[in-house]
Amino acid sequence: MESSSKGLLTQVTQFWNLLDDLAESNPESYQKFIQQQLKEGKELCAAPEPQLCLQTRILKPKEKLLFINLCQWKRIPAPESATHPVPLSIGRPEDISETSDVYTVIDVAYHPDVLQAAEKDQVKKDQLIRMAMRCIEEQFQFTLSNCYYITKFRIKGSIQRMKQNLMGIQTNPADLREKMRNELTLEKIRSSTVSNSDQFPQLLLPEDQVSSKTACLIEEISSTEIKVEMKRPAYELKIVADQNEKPLKIELKVELPGVNSVSLCDLSVSEDDILIEVSEKYRLYLNLPESVDTEMTTAKFIKEKATLIVTMPLVLAHFKNE
Repeated sequence: MESSSKGLLTQVTQFWNLLDDLAESNPESYQKFIQQQLKEGKELCAAPEPQLCLQTRILKPKEKLLFINLCQWKRIPAPESATHPVPLSIGRPEDISETSDVYTVIDVAYHPDVLQAAEKDQVKKDQLIRMAMRCIEEQFQFTLSNCYYITKFRIKGSIQRMKQNLMGIQTNPADLREKMRNELTLEKIRSSTVSNSDQFPQLLLPEDQVSSKTACLIEEISSTEIKVEMKRPAYELKIVADQNEKPLKIELKVELPGVNSVSLCDLSVSEDDILIEVSEKYRLYLNLPESVDTEMTTAKFIKEKATLIVTMPLVLAHFKNE
């Protein structure tokens, strides 16, 4: 261990000598290099931020309410292109009790660019949500409900809990930032200032500093795996009013020939849009004419007519005006 530590110290000293030489021979490149490291180090040390929260249910092994916090995090790599896999990170499930309610929270992180692009495209947003749900099922051996809806709040639980879950911070955050800064700087020095890697010794951490397990999983899922051509079903959408002609709710009837059970239907409702999918058969996405109350939304399936009826009460007028 002592010889390993001395070797590491020797290599680090060589790195700093190389930087000193660069500062003397090319001050402009040195300054540019340092500024770039500070910028990238700041981004790498940035904490995940909540983007939106989903509510669904765990069906197996034990039925339970599940909230999925979708977060943006610059430490998650962005996909190289639209056809490349999409990396994501999944935190460990945490059971939380509030009075008589018990539910599970799982935090999932994507690169900010991925979530920002999905905000402008409902199809992409649904794909990212389905990816997250599928990864959760595979990683934790869960069976999740096909239905979900986006809650009005951006995160379930505290932000500090989410950060600790995804980042694995159990000690002083300043220690982690310093460790990350050192790793970034040494790696960048080696890759940015030496054209031939054989001319410079490789930096290896001592074995006792290398963990065999990471705090969170980053998994890559190809977005091309879920692209399936599906038919747009016939539907009827109307606003139902009371006796005073005041709008009360939106009623959507969707004809789904060949479908014999509501369990085959994936329903996603937000305040201003709705998405209905039947695997490899039908897909219907609609912008809603009025804001609806997602928590009061109901759906029923008339088997004899193969028709899905979704009833969505409108939110109060003063909420919409705000």
